[in-house]
Amino acid sequence: MKIGLFFGSFNPIHIGHLIVANVMLSSTDLEQIWFVVSPQNPFKKNKSLLHEFDRLDMVEKAILDNNRFRAIDIEFSMPKPSYTIDTLIRLQEKYPQHHFKLIIGEDNLAQFPKWKNAEKIIEYFGLYVYPRPNADESPLKNHAQVRLVNAPLLDISATFIRESLKKGQSIRYMVPEAVEEFILRKKFYV
Repeated sequence: MKIGLFFGSFNPIHIGHLIVANVMLSSTDLEQIWFVVSPQNPFKKNKSLLHEFDRLDMVEKAILDNNRFRAIDIEFSMPKPSYTIDTLIRLQEKYPQHHFKLIIGEDNLAQFPKWKNAEKIIEYFGLYVYPRPNADESPLKNHAQVRLVNAPLLDISATFIRESLKKGQSIRYMVPEAVEEFILRKKFYV
């Protein structure tokens, strides 16, 4: 099976993530999307990062109605910060019957050569790239192992959602209803 891996802190998961994942399923050869919840991004230091299990719970609530989506906690047991290449290798060892593709935003493509073992990720796994606002140009756009996927240009950010919650503003329609209920019940980000 060909599986797209969508890495993220998902702090919180929002409709932008879900729309991109759905477009990847409907317009590519990917058969499933696995949301890889990252405990800590090596490029981000975030004081408002919820505990990894709370973020995993939110992803599971968000994707509950789609059997082609799956939440993965594989990085929870790996050294922190976790690097994408290490997770890809671990997943390939654990699921040798699957072919994995890495899903990233176009804003990450220009920075991709700075990632640990970037050339190996492209060579052995390949990239499926969705558009992002104000993304820098990257020579990797023309790489044989990089596939640009047409998707809505969304500028919904988890930061905006967290800031809205701190101000007591509604996040309705920015996150799935089950995620909104969970966040409000647990009083996250306030």
